[in-house]
Amino acid sequence: MSPIIRTLIFTVFVPGFWTVLMPYWMLPHGVWPDVRGACAAGWLLIAEGIALYFACAFWGFAVRGKGTPLPLDPPKKLVVEGPYRMVRNPMYWGVGSVVLGEAAIFHSVALAELAAAFAVGVILFVLFIEEPALKQKFGAEYEEYCRQVPWWIPRVPIRLSRRGAR
Repeated sequence: MSPIIRTLIFTVFVPGFWTVLMPYWMLPHGVWPDVRGACAAGWLLIAEGIALYFACAFWGFAVRGKGTPLPLDPPKKLVVEGPYRMVRNPMYWGVGSVVLGEAAIFHSVALAELAAAFAVGVILFVLFIEEPALKQKFGAEYEEYCRQVPWWIPRVPIRLSRRGAR
């Protein structure tokens, strides 16, 4: 089975759990998202989160890395392109952004708390499981990547063209 199909299956079950199933269980039945302009930030967070997740999971892991986000079926090569140039964990940012956006459009404190719980769980997972496994698998290449790219707060590379520089 191709890495893209395996990533699609993973996406349905893991990010789908956090972004679809948990909100469905947590929100009162019959509640609808706010579609007024005041909730534009929530809708933007959702759109950004989905785009970021797909760029990381499908383009980064499945196409470039020949693996999936599932720790039992990881990429065969270290993925350092695209969003991974700015932050080491952009896929988690994507999922968290979707949940925060849902909290905004549903005006839900419970979903904001879910986003916080997701963040704590991810930080612990990355710290104690993911990063040690990556260090073991990729060695010096991963350690150099860690020196170059921040853990959680994205660093946007600034490049000036010769025409723009004075």
